[in-house]
Amino acid sequence: MKKIISPLLSLLFCIHFVSAQPSSSSIKQWQDQKFSMFIHFGGIYSVWGGVWDGKPVTRGLSEQIQAHAGIYSDTYANLAKNFNPVNWNADSIALLAKAAGMRSVVLTSKHHDGFCMFKTATTDFNVVDATPFNRDVVKEMAEACKRQGLRFGLYFSLIDWHYPQASPISSHNSDYITPEHHEYNKKQVTELLSNYGTISELWFDMGSQSPEQSKELYQLVHRLQPDCMVSSRLGNDQGDFAVMGDNQYPDYSIGVPWQSPASFFDETWGYRSWQKRGSEDEKYKEKLESLIRVISRGGNYLLNIGPKGDGSVVGFEKDVLLKIGTWLYKNGEAVYGTTADPFFTPFKWGNITAKPNKLYLFVTSVPADGLISLPGLEGRISNVSVLGEQQSLSFKQAIDAAVITLPAGFDSENQIKVIAVGIAEGYKVQPVHILSSIYDHMKLDEHNAYNYYSSSGIDYNSNYQSTVKQSWTIKPKHKGKYQPAIQYTDEEKGSIVDLTVNNVTTTLELDSDRKMKYKPDTAKIKWGPLYITGPYSAGLGGLNGRADKIDISKPFTKDTDKPWRSIDDYKNGQLIDLPAGMDNAYYILQNINAGKDLIYAQVKITSGDGIIVLLNGRQLLINNNPGKAASVSHVIGLDLIPGNNQLLIKVFNNFKKNIPFALTHSIPQNIYIKDLEPLTLEANELYPVSLKLHDPASPNQTLKLPNLEIVFTKK
Repeated sequence: MKKIISPLLSLLFCIHFVSAQPSSSSIKQWQDQKFSMFIHFGGIYSVWGGVWDGKPVTRGLSEQIQAHAGIYSDTYANLAKNFNPVNWNADSIALLAKAAGMRSVVLTSKHHDGFCMFKTATTDFNVVDATPFNRDVVKEMAEACKRQGLRFGLYFSLIDWHYPQASPISSHNSDYITPEHHEYNKKQVTELLSNYGTISELWFDMGSQSPEQSKELYQLVHRLQPDCMVSSRLGNDQGDFAVMGDNQYPDYSIGVPWQSPASFFDETWGYRSWQKRGSEDEKYKEKLESLIRVISRGGNYLLNIGPKGDGSVVGFEKDVLLKIGTWLYKNGEAVYGTTADPFFTPFKWGNITAKPNKLYLFVTSVPADGLISLPGLEGRISNVSVLGEQQSLSFKQAIDAAVITLPAGFDSENQIKVIAVGIAEGYKVQPVHILSSIYDHMKLDEHNAYNYYSSSGIDYNSNYQSTVKQSWTIKPKHKGKYQPAIQYTDEEKGSIVDLTVNNVTTTLELDSDRKMKYKPDTAKIKWGPLYITGPYSAGLGGLNGRADKIDISKPFTKDTDKPWRSIDDYKNGQLIDLPAGMDNAYYILQNINAGKDLIYAQVKITSGDGIIVLLNGRQLLINNNPGKAASVSHVIGLDLIPGNNQLLIKVFNNFKKNIPFALTHSIPQNIYIKDLEPLTLEANELYPVSLKLHDPASPNQTLKLPNLEIVFTKK
């Protein structure tokens, strides 16, 4: 059930609704794939297989051999004459993907070297016009996938080392996209989405586009193929699904469609002739466990192969895929069409997927006592068995828990087994973190929330873990009417949010609400001098050192040549420029001494391309600069404890030559209150509450509501 309380909001919703985006059925179809094949087959780099001038190129990834071996662009382009993959057989590869249990194939249409694996009118540097092979690889793969009932997607590099008007090769690949290059990319994307049938996903990669460029490409894709899923590596928070880092397997809940791209070996994606491959059995178990981890968290697993220059698949990779396929033939029920682990706690014995009336337990490590516990499970278990085997398992069930006994000799070391738990009329899992009322008052904020994350960023180097949804479970101690209200500051003012209480959603605009009568006793606050350390080569997403009880007499990181130093004569609110190169970060520390009582105070912090703010080791804000403005300011509320407090700020630079910074503690201390409709709540009942942005520009966009609190007060 959903309520929208403003005609203006209804209008905004309708305007956004008609903009291009995949249908919900297309998103679900993409999510249900679970396991897909990535193919890094790119002509020239596949031929050389990580070897140049007779020597292995040990630096970097083999598909980027042009950059890592320092090959001149004209020399590299001439190598296309050597590409003649006589053993390429698209049907054979489609059949391999199918036998491996994969539901789609994503092929590199063009990698960073700019060599197109398709016929294009934009350049003769393509597989049809520049090689003796003279065949359109993308076309053949698209047709083979259609014949085998597989969905077909394409990888497309946004950077291009061959196109003259593109930025030159760099060490980071997050290169600026010139206006000419952007138009060139648009023409090629138009060809790919017009000439090869239905494309299930377009996997953009690298480059650092402007917000307008990312949005224009996103809209172009959906204008040509409305249900084509776009990867978040398009940048600037555009995209329909979040892409994790290479070979990253997150251990947190993700609130958007997402995918984990994986290579057989961390060292390369393209074919490497001298790669040490090791044991097939060990690699099979490694990749199978990675698949299980990803699907148990609700994601899709995209596993790459790198065919040789002659077009054949490496035997090692083929054998491992077939072993995974054999396992999936037996256990596929636990993989396809499932949802993420519904429990709120990890299990040492393995992972879980779910269907409406079933749980699937992937046992990767047998507990010493042979018992598997499912705490908080509500619902009548009808049967427990091992998938693919005529073996039922014994179990005991209490009101809110179940314990399954593994039989003697149960082996998960040599073959991962799946236990199917049938639950006759559905199930619920009780949250592990329940907020009870204290003195008939409940306060919900980002620090006691269960968070759902995504991946946000301007480009690959500025990515960070964004929060897209917060949820709580409240448990009133007393029955009665409760007055819910939202408290917020100037930082949140103007935001439009969806607040859901007990499955009823209300859309709210945080604006024009009454001000709280609040005046902090700032005389009790003593602001110490500012200290700074850096610059460091560091991305936005995390800290380089520990943030609890920082000693300014010692280096913050392992870089002993970067001590803390005082910013002499810094005046409150003064804007300064910190010199910086690409991907640089500084840390700024201020000791704040508060009086005997708890004090809440607001400060304004100005930064450049990215910022992380922590108070006493607790993160208050992480955000980037999605509009690439000259500077961005945030209002941050500080809950100061008696005695000394440490405010730590990380400021990050992407491409600019400096980082603007200012810290201001003489700002209006505004707190606004939006009163909501009273609710009648029963004693000791559980009520779910959640908060997210209303109709965000991107599913990956962070909430950026650091000071917001939801308060329930008994009337």
